[in-house]
Amino acid sequence: MTTPEPIVALEDVSKRFVKPLDTAEKIGRIFGANVKEEVVRAVDDVSLQIAEGEVVGLVGESGCGKSTLGRVIAGTMNPSEGAVRYRGVIVEGMNAQDRRRADLAIQMIFQDPMASLNPRMRIAEIIGEAPVVHGLVSRRDAEAYVAETMQRVGLDPSTRKRYPHQFSGGQRARIGIARALAVKPEVLVCDESTAALDVSIQAQVINLFMRLREDLRLTYVFVSHDLGVVEHISDRVAVMYLGRIVELAPTDSLFSGPNHPYTQALLAEVPRLEARKKKFSALKGEIPTPLNPPSGCHFHPRCPFAFDRCKVERPMLKEVAPRWSAACHLNDKAA
Repeated sequence: MTTPEPIVALEDVSKRFVKPLDTAEKIGRIFGANVKEEVVRAVDDVSLQIAEGEVVGLVGESGCGKSTLGRVIAGTMNPSEGAVRYRGVIVEGMNAQDRRRADLAIQMIFQDPMASLNPRMRIAEIIGEAPVVHGLVSRRDAEAYVAETMQRVGLDPSTRKRYPHQFSGGQRARIGIARALAVKPEVLVCDESTAALDVSIQAQVINLFMRLREDLRLTYVFVSHDLGVVEHISDRVAVMYLGRIVELAPTDSLFSGPNHPYTQALLAEVPRLEARKKKFSALKGEIPTPLNPPSGCHFHPRCPFAFDRCKVERPMLKEVAPRWSAACHLNDKAA
């Protein structure tokens, strides 16, 4: 039985941000000063395949590169190296028509809906502008289309003439979802889309995501630092640390028995109702700067199990069980 082609595939994707030298630094370098451009490797050689219809959770500490990776998947940033494929075709190599189709098929929902909604536009314009511009709906039918889209996400269509500031945080989150849905996407990249909401509203929005998945057969990449939310909504989870994926596994497997020491530490910090003894001490220290990441395994300065090899050799993702990969030299020791 052949495996279906993934709807989105990342192949050795890296994203770098370079701060160029200013005039004084350039002059200093001419006279022998040891000044170099600062390079942040936000995403470092990531490969990931996302099947049609699945929900992939992308987790890790702040600064690990998960939001940048989400933006690369959504096409709002181009990779510095590697390739993003949509239905088997490299996105950057597409002609204009196919690239437009891919851009519409993969939409992003941002963390702060107030910051991502134009405060000078009415909701009808925010939701209806893109489908009209891209010819998905005629201008004559736009009002009815906006009303239908608002109803789908649980908003009252009679409020479509209002501005974003006239809505609550939960309603603005729904507006952001409606705007993304308006162009009939196949993949939604949700970047901390529930982080700014109260817990009760958060639950409502998560349930909305799950209902939309069933109704519209959507694929999700769910970027979050909230492991409880990810456990509830995801089919698979990718754990990132300093730009790299260190573990990728089905959700149930990962939460019941994580393989990588970093994943173990993350899960040890998740609040639980049941009383139990911790077998693993929580994470210590801050995540290193991506300007000067540690050599070898990036996690080795904080890992209680690190040994000499970890300091010099980067561990690659290897299969430790069916559909379960981890990047840790301890797996070689166990073998």
